[in-house]
Amino acid sequence: MSEDNNLFSRVKRYSQVTTSISSLASKFAGKKYLNLSLDDKKYAAQITEILGNLKGPLMKVAQLSSTIPDLLPPEYAKKLSELQSNAPPMSWVFVKRRMKTELGEKWENNFKLFNQEASYAASLGQVHKALLKNNEKVACKLQYPDMSSAVEADLNQLKFIFKIYSSYNKSIQIKEIYKEIEARLKEELDYKLEHKHLRIFKHIHQGNSFVKIPEVHSKISTDRLLVMSFLEGKKLIDFKKAPKKIRNELAKKLFLTWYFPFYRYGIIHGDPHLGNYSVDKKNNINLFDYGCVRVFPPKFVKGVIDLYFALKKNDKKKIKAAYIAWGFKNIDDKLMNVLNKWALFLYDPILNNGIRRIQESDSGIYGAKIAGEVHSELKRYGGVKPPREFVFMDRAAVGLGSIFIHLKAELNWYKLFHELIKDFDIKKVAENQKKVLRT
Repeated sequence: MSEDNNLFSRVKRYSQVTTSISSLASKFAGKKYLNLSLDDKKYAAQITEILGNLKGPLMKVAQLSSTIPDLLPPEYAKKLSELQSNAPPMSWVFVKRRMKTELGEKWENNFKLFNQEASYAASLGQVHKALLKNNEKVACKLQYPDMSSAVEADLNQLKFIFKIYSSYNKSIQIKEIYKEIEARLKEELDYKLEHKHLRIFKHIHQGNSFVKIPEVHSKISTDRLLVMSFLEGKKLIDFKKAPKKIRNELAKKLFLTWYFPFYRYGIIHGDPHLGNYSVDKKNNINLFDYGCVRVFPPKFVKGVIDLYFALKKNDKKKIKAAYIAWGFKNIDDKLMNVLNKWALFLYDPILNNGIRRIQESDSGIYGAKIAGEVHSELKRYGGVKPPREFVFMDRAAVGLGSIFIHLKAELNWYKLFHELIKDFDIKKVAENQKKVLRT
């Protein structure tokens, strides 16, 4: 049976989530009617539990939403950020059926050994270790059945959730946020696109020995199955108590792994969380999961750099021009001052030449406190429409910053940043981007 988006599967998914979403809506409506604060640990925990139990795409959306600055109240962002990709794995019966759908009746002939137990189960699929006939270890990323239908259904439910939240708080206009989440989620279902992303990052990092990227076995990969070389490594979280020198080394490599593609090619790995990295025996970074990749116009990259220097000089004219390059509209002094509060926080580690932590506090997600303050000011200001480019750029910066907090890294972020942008040329970025997207 075809696993394409179909009415029956969507209706089935709607029935699975409607009760939970109705419960979530009742909580919001009840609290609003009673004029009580929604920024409450108890209710944040309950709503997190509801979304966590749904698994699938809506769980992925919850994780994404928790790291978008100012989208959710601080307590909700904190609780949702704790949602891990721990969906229950498919049983071996389901796995065999799925593998047969992707590679045919004799799918097992492609492998010398295929582990029945999933080594990793995420919101949209799971990973099995396997051994090819030539004894090469591989990781088989297998998408759950009917995910296209589930994504379509869950995105419609997400519109409902966002409508509820908009009625509670009008400080952020979330239409563009929804569009960006929709585009990225649908991309994550396309494993052939992810294969292309792997080739792109392989090309980008070809001269960087500190990052390792899996090779794809294209002959036994499909739209919903990705067979990749298995990269041995320890979880990044295991290095939280490592010697300071090692933690700093890993943080520096992570910084370059993520920001090198952005400043040289206008491309980011859009899902930086602890689970997407591991560390090999030489302390190099293994980079996983290329479903969420964002390509930015070169002028946006220039806008990021221009805003940095404009903030450094407090040049209001250039600050406004940079925000316009980012995609913000109708920038007046009042809005500029609110946005500057958030921008100055994000740029703070790279504004001064010296060794320091990415953030003084070790608690919460990166930027939670300042995001809450900016959120309150935007609420007083009125509705703000964040550009789509801003949404995932900020989300990724927040995710990466949270990793640096976990590692308690102390680096000269200023020097790292200036090393990356010292030869910046918007025409060169455009050329690099055009070339790499053809790979």
